Amino acid sequence: MPIVRVEMWTGRTEAQKKELARVITDAMVNIAHTTPEATIVVFEDIEKDNWAQAGKLSSDD
Repeated sequence: MPIVRVEMWTGRTEAQKKELARVITDAMVNIAHTTPEATIVVFEDIEKDNWAQAGKLSSDD
């Protein structure tokens, strides 16, 4: 059973997450030869002040 974790900044809509879940599941089925029922997609929304890149917090932008 594949589990796909998606970590991204907060702010995506429910509709965007639904579409992401659909296309990620479709890709896993087509490429990894699994089934939709066996594919789990987990979204984790992360606040910008908990995310750093290139040595600075993303909330500083």
